[in-house]
Amino acid sequence: MRDPYKILGVPQDAGTDEIKAAWRNMAKAVHPDHNQGDPTATARFAEIGRAYETLRDPKKRSLFDTAARMAEARTNGETIMQQRQAAREAAIRAQTAQANAERVMEELARANAQKAAKAASEAARQQHASPESAEDMVERIFGAQAKTASTAATAHPQANAGKRAEAEAGKLEAEAVKPEEESTEAVAAAGGILQPLSILTSLVRRFTGSTPAPEKAPDQFAQVTVTFEDILKGSWTTVELGEGREASFALSAGTREGHQVRLKGQGYRLPNMQRGDAVVSIHIAPDARFSVDGFDLRTVLPVTIENAVLGTEARIEGPNGPVNLTVPPWSGSDKTIRISGQGLPDDIGGKGDLIVELRIMLWEKPDDKVTDLMRSMREGLFL
Repeated sequence: MRDPYKILGVPQDAGTDEIKAAWRNMAKAVHPDHNQGDPTATARFAEIGRAYETLRDPKKRSLFDTAARMAEARTNGETIMQQRQAAREAAIRAQTAQANAERVMEELARANAQKAAKAASEAARQQHASPESAEDMVERIFGAQAKTASTAATAHPQANAGKRAEAEAGKLEAEAVKPEEESTEAVAAAGGILQPLSILTSLVRRFTGSTPAPEKAPDQFAQVTVTFEDILKGSWTTVELGEGREASFALSAGTREGHQVRLKGQGYRLPNMQRGDAVVSIHIAPDARFSVDGFDLRTVLPVTIENAVLGTEARIEGPNGPVNLTVPPWSGSDKTIRISGQGLPDDIGGKGDLIVELRIMLWEKPDDKVTDLMRSMREGLFL
């Protein structure tokens, strides 16, 4: 048999009167005479009766409570063992990943060293075979006009030095790469004389790229559980990252179930690699009052038959305090009332809604007039 407390919807510390009242209400609601179109009504009615018989008898109730505690203890023990096993497996996977990364980085370093040695050997061989002058290098890289300018500046260092330096610097700006105003760096100025080697040094430094950054380590994934109230308040939360590390961050607008937060530089640290990021998945803990649906919050409002038929004013507890609402006449259990702006903050500056679901409830004690009215409506008799 299923949990009798859950069947009757009562807490485990419920008293005898509370259990009896819950049984009466549910028995009336699912009675086969009132649910002739429901083939499961008889089974549900019988299940409610068995649950009540178990909880009304102190001895049967004690036996069930003892068995439930033992089952929960076994489940918790298995859960702890499973968690420990999962932690050991995760540690083994992390060690394997780190070993693989170190092996890859060693292979890359060895390949780069071989490539650099080969390039150096080739450069030395070419330099020994045919040395290249600075003027030839300037011509090869920037064209014949740059070489002419460099040679002219070297051959006539004193004649019209200032004008020639300015003119040749302008040529280099226009015909090489057309850099921005900072091209005066190409004109090096010992006494205003244009020197080819200083030009070559400046331009080579300008066009040479910097050393590429090392490869980034893979992302580290983690999960943290928060409440919907934490999201409403924008609270700070802390996530465990293993090996005694933890990181804290604020829950920003747009946070919902399954949302991921990327923490830069908080992930794995592997040799010869940039530190990776930590990617944290958000899980919203269940709440007894509200359920989370995207950015919306859902709750249930019980209403009696007369209020469902005639309509009424009601006051419910919202996430930010009490909220007044109107139940329209002829509202069935499939009716929902949406209250704007009472949900979680979204990522475009707005908020979700509070969705109130109506549930029709019977009176605690039977009413003869209502019973006669329902019987006459079912059987087609009008008094």
